[in-house]
This record gives sequence, C-alpha cells and structure tokens, in this order.
Amino acid sequence: MISIPSPELRKDSGGEYEARKRRSLRARYVYGLIFFATNLLAWFIRDYGAKVFHGVHHNSVCGAGDSKCFQSGGVLRVSLGCFIFFWVMFATTFGTRKLQGVRNSWHSGCWVLKFLLYAVSIVTPFVIPNIFIQLYGEIARMGAGIFLVLQLISMLHLISWCNKRWMPDPGSNQCGLFGLFLSTVSFIASFAGVVVLYILYVPNSSCVFNIFTIIWTAILVKIMMAVSLHSKVNEGLLSSGIMGSYIVFLCWSALHSEPRTGKCYTEMKIGKDGNWATIVVSKNLMFL
Repeated sequence: MISIPSPELRKDSGGEYEARKRRSLRARYVYGLIFFATNLLAWFIRDYGAKVFHGVHHNSVCGAGDSKCFQSGGVLRVSLGCFIFFWVMFATTFGTRKLQGVRNSWHSGCWVLKFLLYAVSIVTPFVIPNIFIQLYGEIARMGAGIFLVLQLISMLHLISWCNKRWMPDPGSNQCGLFGLFLSTVSFIASFAGVVVLYILYVPNSSCVFNIFTIIWTAILVKIMMAVSLHSKVNEGLLSSGIMGSYIVFLCWSALHSEPRTGKCYTEMKIGKDGNWATIVVSKNLMFL
C-alpha cells in the first residue's frame, strides 16, 4: 500500500505527517513477522502436530495412525487461515492513498483487534470439513505459482536497490569496495551451494533429474556472471551474484521437496532429528 499525503496533511504542525508515515512503514514489518510466524506454525503442525493434537481431525479424516495425511492437511489449514487474514486486510485497505484516512489508520494500528482477527482466521480452517481443505489445496497450487512470481519481482527490486546503493556509477572513480565484497561472497556462496546440493541430492548416478537441475543451475549462475562482465553491460557483479544465490536457493527448495521415499532423497541428520538442520540451511540460504 502506497499512501500519498494530501495538501491538508502536509500543513499539519508537530510532525503529524511524519509520525503517520513512520507508523505506516513499521506496519509492513509487523505483517512480515506475522507471515514468518505463520510459516513456523505450519512447520510445527507438519512435524509435531500429529503428536500434540492426537485425535483432533485425525481418526475421522485421515484414519488411525495416518500421520502423513494429518501433516499435509494441517499445513493446508494453516495456509488457508493465513490467506483469510491477509485477504481481509487487502480487501479493507485496498485503494488507500491518504495517511489521515480511516483505512490507513486500520492498516497501521488497531493491532489488538487485528491479532484477534488473525487468531480467528487461523482457527477457523480447523473446523472446516476436509473436502473443502482438499479443494483449497488444489487451488493453492496456482496461488503458489503467483506468489513465486511476486517473490521474484520483490527480489529484483531488492537487487536493484542494492546495486544502486553499493555499486559505483560506471563513469565515476569510486571504488565500491563493499559492493565488490558482497559480490565475491555471493558468488562463492552460489558455487559452494551447487557443490553441497550435488553431495546431498545426488547419492547415485541414476538421479538424472537432480543432476540436470543442479548442473543447469550452475550454468545459469555462470551465464549471469559472464553477462555482467560483458563490456556492453558493465553493471558489476553484485546484481548477478545476489540473483545467483537466489537461484541456488530455488534449486534447493525444488530438490528438498522430493518425496522422502524417493531413491534420490538424502536427508541431513543431527542426532535423531534432521529438521533443525533443514531450518538452519534454509535460513542461511535465505540470508544470502
């Protein structure tokens, strides 16, 4: 949501406009934290929900002892609750252009009411019949594709911002040492990530799809580096380095989504549980 100040608001004394603008910007970080917390909740339901909520929508929906069905259904229900909450927020704040408007006040404040709305949105899908959850799961496949496109657009905006902030102009004499450092780290992380992916997800030569995916990812990273270094482009290595890291992350996400019963699936383990290793790896790749 982009709020455009009206002339009346600009005339307000006491910095009221700046205060409302800061509240509006802070609200976006809060929504990001809500989305992050929802992902953690979905992870908890997937891995521990069958044990903690034993008997709740378990025997009647999935049958006794079918934890996989409960895991997928639980994640879909949390996803549906998250969708309900953010759709309500989108519908109630769409078209807001004035910082002093009522809808902007709803966007930037009323957090107690919104957290109650969030709780109701998360709980409601758990009382919805399973047939509707399965239907949502089919529709959510298309939504996941749209979300990936939006994520890519956001990533391009981030890369453009980083390139303008830390890389010098082609005609200037600035060094851009920090940008060069980030570029080096990004490319080292990208190629190291490709090697790690090959070790983890190619246990034998019969994993043709995994081999093709990893090799194609490495080729894309090299192509982006070569294009960035071309004299007609000359945009520096920071943009291609960050995008290369993001592509390696997408490759890891695709390979990690393989069925655990597949012959090419290799799960990292720490002790008896490999879930914490998965979280650490995903966080490291996300911060690249």
